[in-house]
Amino acid sequence: MTNNRGGRAAGPVLAAATVATGLLAGVWFAYVCSVMPALGRADDAVFVDVMRDINDVIQNPVFFTVFFAAPALTAVAARQLRGTAAKGWALAALLLSVAVFVVTSTVNVPLNDALAAATDPVRARADFESPWVAWNLVRAVLSTAGLVCLVRALSVRGR
Repeated sequence: MTNNRGGRAAGPVLAAATVATGLLAGVWFAYVCSVMPALGRADDAVFVDVMRDINDVIQNPVFFTVFFAAPALTAVAARQLRGTAAKGWALAALLLSVAVFVVTSTVNVPLNDALAAATDPVRARADFESPWVAWNLVRAVLSTAGLVCLVRALSVRGR
């Protein structure tokens, strides 16, 4: 017989993973639908200066807590849900969360670092904007898909 609920702590951990993943999806979504389109209207120097400021400001304990908590809590939830109907959904969410981490670490952060080191705003923007926007959209889609999987895991677990 399959246990649908998991251990006693599975519910709160799964809920926390869902909230953290939702918060991250919201960050990436905000860039997709507002931040980057607004910056797209700016001249090159303003674009580069503002993105540098954003990249500095986002490196804070609140963001890092959510950024690292999403995959960590999802991993714990997936472990706690082994042997349940929700396990597959939690594992799918974990895979998606790890993919977001990999994209951020291997694409977006190096682009941010290159922008920070650039001296010519015209060239810096040309090298940065299109790939960063495209990969941020990937992060938004992956995070949103992970959120959907976690919500489904909560639903299946609650039955």
